[in-house]
Amino acid sequence: MERNVAWKQYDETALAELEALAADYIDFISENKTERECATAAIAAAENAGYDSLADCIAAGTPVGPGSKLWACAQGKAVVLVHVGSEPLAAGLNILGAHIDSPRLDIKQNPLYEANDFALLDTHYYGGIKNYQWTALPLALHGVVAQTDGTVVEVNIGEDPADPVFCVTDLLPHLGTQQLDKKGAKVVEGEDLDVLVGNRPLVEAAATNANAEASADESGETAEAAEATGETAGKGPVKAHVLSLLADKYGIAEEDFLSAELEVVPAGRARDLGLDRSMVIGYGQDDRVCAYTSLAAQLALGDDVPARTAVCVLVDKEEIGSVGASGMASMFFENTIAEIMALAGEDGPLALRRALTRSRMLSSDVSAGFDPAYASVYEAKNSAYLGRGLVFNKYTGARGKSGSNDASAEYVALVRRIMDDAHVSFQTAELGRVDAGGGGTIAYIPAKYGMDVIDSGVAVLSMHAPWEVTSKADIYEARRGYEAFLRDAS
Repeated sequence: MERNVAWKQYDETALAELEALAADYIDFISENKTERECATAAIAAAENAGYDSLADCIAAGTPVGPGSKLWACAQGKAVVLVHVGSEPLAAGLNILGAHIDSPRLDIKQNPLYEANDFALLDTHYYGGIKNYQWTALPLALHGVVAQTDGTVVEVNIGEDPADPVFCVTDLLPHLGTQQLDKKGAKVVEGEDLDVLVGNRPLVEAAATNANAEASADESGETAEAAEATGETAGKGPVKAHVLSLLADKYGIAEEDFLSAELEVVPAGRARDLGLDRSMVIGYGQDDRVCAYTSLAAQLALGDDVPARTAVCVLVDKEEIGSVGASGMASMFFENTIAEIMALAGEDGPLALRRALTRSRMLSSDVSAGFDPAYASVYEAKNSAYLGRGLVFNKYTGARGKSGSNDASAEYVALVRRIMDDAHVSFQTAELGRVDAGGGGTIAYIPAKYGMDVIDSGVAVLSMHAPWEVTSKADIYEARRGYEAFLRDAS
């Protein structure tokens, strides 16, 4: 049952829509490379579309009814958008669920050190990466630094063309004979993924600090100057220079690394890929390609009142097991729905259980695109192909479907009907050959409520690499398919 290439069905109007969507998507993933940034952007877009803060509605006791549009956020890293439908919430919800975290390098709490005239930041990789792919690559630093006085400083270095970038160094092949004899997992080990951030020493530090103190006496800022002086005193000269730059630009001290969330990601914008510009190459497309299209589909409902309440869930921590207060395994999603139901006059644990059990969800996560360079790990007739539309995975998991949510045949049939009625190009796939490996998504977590869930997303090449590849046609079909699902009243 080979599926048709989606490109063949587009007229000029559809192609214009596709390119406009792809351009917006490229902007989104270029400007939002962390879960915090994605959550902030999603909330801003929702508010522009008329969504209100659920927290504000709870505080004011604002009643909720058909047409109400609400957003909620957990720790600045996970978002739920709810567009209340005409039917009671207890009748069930149509839910899109994606994750907005991606594999990366996290800066450790005590990271900055000097070695052989270099200043480096020690890292702990996050999610499933191939370590060697992160060497000799321009890197940017994104995140926040929380200070003890309650100030939270946002950091973004390496994205503006005028910014410096960073890197993890690699070993030259002339001296790499022993390195190349190692297994791939050991070519570059986790503790060697230190980020190079400086090489220039702080020259005449004592004189500079004395001048700073004199200047501070004149301006009445003696305490701040003294703090800066103490921060660099006794440090290696290159490390001291880095700390002085951080103090000047961001007002942060070395101790502030203890309460920082700083992420190292590939620097630079996503781009069109191919002479035909048919694809997108960029960082974090797992799973922001599905998060973006889910968000776009949710907001596309506009002021229409759907029959079933439409929900878009964008969560954190999927790459490390969906754990923590901002992951899908937390109570954030369930608590949000409970609060909305209370405002809608459908209060009570039984009504909530009925709503969740009667809900339907597309676990919007990417699928492994068939790559002819590595054909041996795919089973061709059950693989996802770039350009053939939205992908449905009845099950994922590893080997014997371990860790998978396996959607029922009846639910698969319902989803097929929704896509066919909306003329959405779609395909079905598995992750790869049965014994080749495997993986999972958030699907099994909401399935615990008894709701129908199926994995649904966009095919990706080079998944979990610093730069991943998707098809513009698949992005377009995902956006169309997700909206069709949200609007379905059956």
